[in-house]
Amino acid sequence: MAGLKRKADDRAVSVKQEKGASGDRFAKRPRKSDVSVDDAKPAKSPIVKAEKPPQKSVLQDEERAFPRGGASVLTPLEHKQIQIKATQDVLFEASGQKRGGGDGLSDLGSEAEGEEAPRFDKKRKSKKSKKVHLQEEPEQKVKVEGLSYKKLVPGTIALGQITDVTAGEIVLSLPNNLTGIVPLTAVSEQLTARIEKLVKEEEEDNEELGEPDNDEDVDLRQMFVVGQYLRACVTSTGENAHVNGATKQKRRIELSIDPKMVNGGITKSTIPINCMVQASVVSNEDHGLVMDMGLDVPQLKAFLGKGELGQKKIDHAKVQEGAVIMCLVTGLNSDRRIVKLSADQQKLGNLKKLAYVAEAATIDVFLPGTAVDILVEETTTTTVTGKIIGSLIATADIVQSGATGKGDDLADKYKPGSKVKARVIYTFPNADPKKVGVSLLDHVMSLSPRLSGKAKDKKDPLQALPISSIVEEAQVTRVEPVTGLYLDLGVRGVPGFAHISRVSDSKVDSLSDSIGAFKVGSKHKARVLGYNAMDGSFQVSLEQKVLDQPFLRIQDIKIGQVVKGKVQKLVTNKKGSTGVLVNLAEGLTGLVEEMHLADVHLQHPERKFREGATVTSRVVSTDAEKGYIRLTLKKSLVNSDVQPWVSYSRITEGATGPGTLVDIKPNGALVQFYGDVRAWLPSAEMSEVFVEDPARHFQRGQVVNVRVLSVDAENERMLVSCKDPSAAGSEKDAAFQSIHPGDIVQGTVVEKSTDLATVDLGHGIKGLLRLGHLTDGSEKKDKSTMTRIRVGGPLEDVVVVNKHLKSRTVILSNKPSLRKDAQANKFISRFEDVRLGETVRGFVRGILPDKIFVEFGAGISGLLFKSQLPDEMLTAPNFGVRQDQSITARVSHVDAGQSRFWLSMKPASDAPTTKPIAAAATGEATVNSIDKNIKSTADLNFGTVTTARIRSIKDTQLNVHLADNVQGRISIAEVFEAWDDIKDKKHPVKQFKMNDTIQVKVLGMHDARNYRFLPITHRQGKIPTYELSANAGKLNSQDDLLSLDKISIGDSFVAFINNVAERFVWVNITANVRGRVDIYDLSDDLSLLSNLEDNFPIGSALKVRVKAVDPAAGRLDLTAASSPSAKSLTLQDLSLGLILPARITKIHDSSVVVQINENIAAPIYLEQLADDYDLAKPSERNVEDIVRVCVIDVDVPNKRLGLSIRPSRVLNSSLPVRDPEVKDFSTLDIDQVVRGFVKRVTDKGLFIRLGPHVDAFVRVSHLSDSFVKDWKSQFHVDQLVTGKIIAMKEDYKNPQMSLKKSIVEGTYVPQLELSDIKVGQIVTAKVRHVEDFGVFLVVDNSRNVSGLCHKSEMADNKVDDVKALYKEGDIVKAKVLTVNPAKRRVSFGLKYSYFKEGDDDEDEDEIDDENDDKGSATGSDDKSVASDDDVADDDAEMRSVYSAESEEDVEMEDGDGDDGRLAEASADAGLSTSGFDWTGATLDFDDRKAASYDPSDEESSKKKKRHKKATIKEDRTGDLDAYGPQSVADYERLLLGQPNSAELWVRYMVFQRELNEIDKARQIAKRALATMSPREEKERLDVWTALLHLENDFGSDDVVDETFKEAYQYNDSREIHERMIKIYITSGKLDKADTLYQSMIKNKSFTPTPSLWLSYAAFLMSTLQPPSPSRARALLQRATQSVPESEHRYLTTKFGALEFKIPNGDPERGRTIFEGLVSTWPKKGDLWDTYMSLEMSHGSAENVRALYERIVAQKMKKKRAATVFRNWREWEQEQGNKKDVEKVVRLEKEWKESKEGGDDE
Repeated sequence: MAGLKRKADDRAVSVKQEKGASGDRFAKRPRKSDVSVDDAKPAKSPIVKAEKPPQKSVLQDEERAFPRGGASVLTPLEHKQIQIKATQDVLFEASGQKRGGGDGLSDLGSEAEGEEAPRFDKKRKSKKSKKVHLQEEPEQKVKVEGLSYKKLVPGTIALGQITDVTAGEIVLSLPNNLTGIVPLTAVSEQLTARIEKLVKEEEEDNEELGEPDNDEDVDLRQMFVVGQYLRACVTSTGENAHVNGATKQKRRIELSIDPKMVNGGITKSTIPINCMVQASVVSNEDHGLVMDMGLDVPQLKAFLGKGELGQKKIDHAKVQEGAVIMCLVTGLNSDRRIVKLSADQQKLGNLKKLAYVAEAATIDVFLPGTAVDILVEETTTTTVTGKIIGSLIATADIVQSGATGKGDDLADKYKPGSKVKARVIYTFPNADPKKVGVSLLDHVMSLSPRLSGKAKDKKDPLQALPISSIVEEAQVTRVEPVTGLYLDLGVRGVPGFAHISRVSDSKVDSLSDSIGAFKVGSKHKARVLGYNAMDGSFQVSLEQKVLDQPFLRIQDIKIGQVVKGKVQKLVTNKKGSTGVLVNLAEGLTGLVEEMHLADVHLQHPERKFREGATVTSRVVSTDAEKGYIRLTLKKSLVNSDVQPWVSYSRITEGATGPGTLVDIKPNGALVQFYGDVRAWLPSAEMSEVFVEDPARHFQRGQVVNVRVLSVDAENERMLVSCKDPSAAGSEKDAAFQSIHPGDIVQGTVVEKSTDLATVDLGHGIKGLLRLGHLTDGSEKKDKSTMTRIRVGGPLEDVVVVNKHLKSRTVILSNKPSLRKDAQANKFISRFEDVRLGETVRGFVRGILPDKIFVEFGAGISGLLFKSQLPDEMLTAPNFGVRQDQSITARVSHVDAGQSRFWLSMKPASDAPTTKPIAAAATGEATVNSIDKNIKSTADLNFGTVTTARIRSIKDTQLNVHLADNVQGRISIAEVFEAWDDIKDKKHPVKQFKMNDTIQVKVLGMHDARNYRFLPITHRQGKIPTYELSANAGKLNSQDDLLSLDKISIGDSFVAFINNVAERFVWVNITANVRGRVDIYDLSDDLSLLSNLEDNFPIGSALKVRVKAVDPAAGRLDLTAASSPSAKSLTLQDLSLGLILPARITKIHDSSVVVQINENIAAPIYLEQLADDYDLAKPSERNVEDIVRVCVIDVDVPNKRLGLSIRPSRVLNSSLPVRDPEVKDFSTLDIDQVVRGFVKRVTDKGLFIRLGPHVDAFVRVSHLSDSFVKDWKSQFHVDQLVTGKIIAMKEDYKNPQMSLKKSIVEGTYVPQLELSDIKVGQIVTAKVRHVEDFGVFLVVDNSRNVSGLCHKSEMADNKVDDVKALYKEGDIVKAKVLTVNPAKRRVSFGLKYSYFKEGDDDEDEDEIDDENDDKGSATGSDDKSVASDDDVADDDAEMRSVYSAESEEDVEMEDGDGDDGRLAEASADAGLSTSGFDWTGATLDFDDRKAASYDPSDEESSKKKKRHKKATIKEDRTGDLDAYGPQSVADYERLLLGQPNSAELWVRYMVFQRELNEIDKARQIAKRALATMSPREEKERLDVWTALLHLENDFGSDDVVDETFKEAYQYNDSREIHERMIKIYITSGKLDKADTLYQSMIKNKSFTPTPSLWLSYAAFLMSTLQPPSPSRARALLQRATQSVPESEHRYLTTKFGALEFKIPNGDPERGRTIFEGLVSTWPKKGDLWDTYMSLEMSHGSAENVRALYERIVAQKMKKKRAATVFRNWREWEQEQGNKKDVEKVVRLEKEWKESKEGGDDE
């Protein structure tokens, strides 16, 4: 057998070698280190003798030697597995080894365990044996290894996922629970160059300007995102403690993502399609990114298009130079110089169509990140081994193979010999032969983060289970004996892993899955230590010490939290400050700085804080990135009851709390709270008394209780005070308010410094007297005066200059000049006190190179320009003045509109810009004056009436000439005298024309540079511009000019808009008075406010009324609305029905918040948003929109306001209202169908909001006709529902409502109460329980009203066996015999005699016959009881009681078999047949059986059949032709003869749809499609269309999409698309039609057809709401790129025609299109004819004539010319103009003559 075996093996090998498949099977490559079976003979080894696998190998090879003979029962794959196993067994026994591990090759526990290794005899070796050795020698077993820290070597390349990005490094999650760090300098060469450039610039700037802030220039957080996949190369490994706040020391792995390092192995010639490369951004261009792959090939470029970036994570505009992106190679250009890349997630990670490398020139291109196709060679329970393109070994360990999760067994999922898709995730640089690690996990394959949860509710696993969370019951799902446990943590799809060192506090050597505490299925308490994004698994610990640990990470510690710890040691920094390290938990240590050790300074802190001592501290701040925790041991902070201030947004003004002084400066101190919250404490707020030097009273580290004065959360600024708020009493406030600027006061000096004196003015009010305010003299004199002031001495007659409200201080002055003005009431404390030309006295506030700010009282300041200073001051430094120096100057200009004024220190005669009338008596001579009486400008004085000529017309003014050298301006506010004089209110100046002469009156001068009005004395510039007026008002002097102090509230004016701002419209009422109109107040019609530019253009006129005027501030507020202004209203002023403008400020799901004015805001709930609740969508409104609101409810005590924006409320009460308002219970009625919004979902039902004060309640039993298990998921707050009011009683808090479709659409019958049951009443009931003495019945549609029918009342004859007659669930008709309300007892009777009156002479057989033929005797004289049911039905059902099943059968048979009933049955009766057989099996009339009254009694049934009389049946099938089908049976009968009639099937569907049987209509459509012949394409298409109509009206969006997809798979795709679009348009779903059109123009099979583009353009221009002509016009360019060139002319012609025909079109644009067409094809007569027809129907007569003239001017053939002239002549005749007709005749004659003359020549 041994020899035979060798021959067989030899033959097998030779065959394989001939096939050239040496590289296909990795188990056939010989190794020098392998030991041959024949090289050593085993001695006395029973194991070898008993070995059977070699015998199987012989059989296998023998079968191969005879391929044409019989076949083995084993498959080739099984043969291969047997051979490999046999050769491996021999190999291991020959080498004396034992296999171990969980890879399926273990010999542990086998029969050979413990046996001595066999020995081999080398003497029997021969040449033949050598050949056998080469053939049978197996390859070494491929060991599946996972990535681990010990096996990591520099050069290892792995795929990682970003889990964190800081400013300076990237944290990458690597496979097998490893984490690596990418430093800032290991990203890319481009980024490194940027950093070096910034450093160089920073060094240069530091030498010149100091330290600039360039931190934001390079920030990795702006270049990378969490979840992004990158390929990384290991550069070094080492130890690093506390990385990112970890709980214990971690080994640091440093990585590089530089393309040069991670793309090794890829060259220009070996770049395969679909491989993954990592590239860095070289530059950001308009169309994409130029990338560098780091291949050192200068001529090779890479480009990542803008459209290939994807839509989720990468924003093209924000991509920076140096950023690194892992991309997919999608192609190369023809010369292979440009590599096309893609970073689109849909291409990289589409699992359904994964882009993998199918061919490669070298195995070096299979780098991590690349998707590959693997041929599986071996699968164990935990690993998968295979080969890539037959050469490269690929392994997937237990984690990456997916063996850790719940699912199929790997052996079943990845069978040997099958091919699977995988992604390479790491390499083994030192492996020989080469191999790579791959991942079969879905999230790695798709390059996306792993998510947990159901398909519709996917979320990040860390959101479901954050790190440090404790899982109470973690169930063990898998046990790896030497590795650890895999657990189910309750997060769907994400397992947890506990390393063997983490399962117990004590050491565990091995684990078992069947025994012990950690067996499979056992549950344990676990804590999450971390999460690895690549593996998609949590790292957990079961150790009790970890479970008991208070914190695991810095992130677990909250700022402001009180924590306990133990003193670790005392430390000292370089400055000598002592701190304490406090151990809070394992690996977490906090630092207590010296100033936080105690509330007082400790001389010997080591005595108080000994190592190991337990302390209680509070967390001051944490920084997880830097890994520090700062604590405080101050008792005042630790024991404080105040909630720690950790965020500016949570701090309110007036709040008080403790803080720590961290920096003290002369003007205040910096107060530190918790985290980054800091505040500034001004020195003025440190104490009620003056604090000269804060450092003398406060020390660093001191805890102070402060009160918040102001907080700016956005800018993170806060101002605090240490003053006692109770110290400022009402008396002090009153005294402070009584002091005004300009008052003369006296006080006592309480403190004094070299430059400031503090004065007590009484009542605790402090005044500040600066050094510069002591005298009007020099600085030396001021200092001399300060020396004479003594503390405690009086200070009299000082002037109040200003007040500071926040600090409650008063600024004083002792200047005699200011005191003199104050005593004479000339002290300037308001802007109105400034008079033009007056001399004023003030003091220097600030000095700039070109001007001086001069301050007066109350902070008012004027500008003293350099040009207005005396010459001697110009040469002196700072113009020879100092801060607070006294200044005397003259007011040279006053701008009341801007509240500004200018000063001058030059004499009035020297002012170059001022030409007083008296000094300019001669003036400048006029040139060509319009008014000959004006000889010079001296003749132009205030009030002078003259003539001017209009030279230009602007929106807001008329520019005129008084002479060639004298210009003038007439403000539009000075043109019209009255409102009626304005002809065009929007464009008033249109009634004037150029060169018109008008009478004007001189008002003053106009400063063209600053656009302001000046008095006539200010004649500036070479050519002065005069301010003129064209109205005839009486202005005798300048005092008659209108000013703000002459305007009162309520005055009316005509105003003209000159500027539109964000919130106001600025208007002029005269040339010198300007006011503003709030946008709310522009009009009563708020719809006009949506387009201010069109409705209120610049220059338009308004009738305005004064709302408020403030001359001091120069403010004038006007209104153009007739209704009272909303701004002046209070809540008490509002009344019901008042309509006001409001502005939307917030938008919520259930309401819109509007603001009427600064004090009044209120929400508008859904039911008040629209008259049709379908339109009540807050999301469709925008913040800042202006709306009209109507007041519907005012509750002043509770400060509540109800508003409505229903159109019926705010526009017109006669507008249609679909959903009327429900104000109270009285507006509701029983059976009223109303709609409302879900307000609250409770366990007992829903509360529906019907109105502001009315909420209806819907019980769970009334939510749906069908049972809904999880009914809460079907409803949500603010959902719109339709229901019917079913109960409204006084004892009900809420009206009862039902949402059942059967109740809402039908007539609801209230449920019967016991009180409604009367003796003798006939009711329908159901058998609830059956006893020997009778049956218990429950009345239908009742509130559990039940009673007993004794067996004596069941039948007219004696009943022996009750249970034989009735069973539970039977439906019966019963008569009420007795009612006992006290005991709530009801007795029923079921006797036939109770219900049947009349002929009792008929025998039982006749009754049976009548029952069998029920419904046929339509004209029967039988009397019935008071019931709505059919008489025959009553008679048939009273004699016996049917079960639910038998009743359905009877109804089914009768409904189909009774011909006489078909003609007269209503539609409802026809459809009431339950249990209808849609296959048509029940239509066999010959085989139907009569209904049986008692199905349980077969003998009785047979007896009745024998006595059944023959009945005469009338054939009414002819009625179908006369009346059409009227019932289900009619339709079924007709369909038997016409199964391919789409019309009949569709009518059948409509019949069911009208009965609201939507499901049945849907089933009919499915039946039709299954029944109709496939050749009837048109008929089937009509059925599909009807089904689409049905689903569109009643189905969900998902059902519609699914039906639509199925429809275009079985029909013409374009036809179905077009029909679906028509369905959407007719149903009003225009957005869906638009979306479908967009999908069609992306389909290349549709786009060549011009009709698609034309229909879409027409849809966009006319059908879509709002129309979008711009989008329609943009289609033309796209269409010409898709349709054939031969269709371009036709397509362009139709697009041009749309511009004429559609109302939203632009005829001018259409003319432009046609002009281009006729210029390109001038000889195409059809183009001219189309152009002409459009002009005739939509253009003017002039255009038509001009077009005809152009046509006849061209060369034409005689026939064409005759047609053109005839059409022209007929058109002119229709116009009725004989002259034009004659002209056409003449032109025709001339054309003929010229044509004949040309022919003669």
